[in-house]
Amino acid sequence: MDHSLHPMEASPLQARREVVFLVISGLFLGSLTMLNVLGLTRFIDLSFTVFGVSVPMPLAVGVLPYPITFLCTDLISELYGRKRASNVVWVGFGLNIWVAFILWLGGVLPPELGTDPATGLPPEGVDGRLFFEVQHLAFGSVVASMSAYLIAQLCDVHLFHFWKRVTNGNHLWLRNNASTMVSQFVDSFSVMTITHFYAAGLPLDDSQALWPQLWTFILAGYVFKLVCAALDTLPLYVLVRKLGAYLEVDHKLT
Repeated sequence: MDHSLHPMEASPLQARREVVFLVISGLFLGSLTMLNVLGLTRFIDLSFTVFGVSVPMPLAVGVLPYPITFLCTDLISELYGRKRASNVVWVGFGLNIWVAFILWLGGVLPPELGTDPATGLPPEGVDGRLFFEVQHLAFGSVVASMSAYLIAQLCDVHLFHFWKRVTNGNHLWLRNNASTMVSQFVDSFSVMTITHFYAAGLPLDDSQALWPQLWTFILAGYVFKLVCAALDTLPLYVLVRKLGAYLEVDHKLT
């Protein structure tokens, strides 16, 4: 018996498996927190030109860590099973609520700041305005991402295991990409429409038609996530192979 183990740890192998699960889950939840806090605080422009045609690519900075969340849930699904992956998704949903609560609490505690009727925020130059600017944007981001995230992540986990059953556990590349491609479109459409109609958080031009602008943001986010999903196939194979051997998980990788 290894006396360095905690009573909750039945063996060194179990302890190793729990540490790896903690690391992957921590990366998932940390990325999710960044997504909600950074959210809509800035939009970056990754537009590019193909054969003389300009392709718009406006992205909320909060979307940058998002693709890693799908890699993490696919890793957990492959190594630890559907139930654990679903549990992590639900913990992430609870984390969204916790972030929203802290943002609300930080706004109601003294001192109470006067607000500018035009913006609903403290006047320019007042200490604390930055917090309320972040709070205003983050509330919209959290509400949108809570709805879209739960739908998309549960969709990802479900489809991942659906394709695993269909292929009899073969073709990891197929279940990784097929599940992520569908779930990320669901996420991109949901988060952008909710962000606009609930929080009015998108930098849209009121003089232009609404839906063409919305589709620009939806498709820009989706294409970015799609490219990331394709690029993470090789890292997923490598990590599943290496971690599978390290954790002594008996499965075939094809």
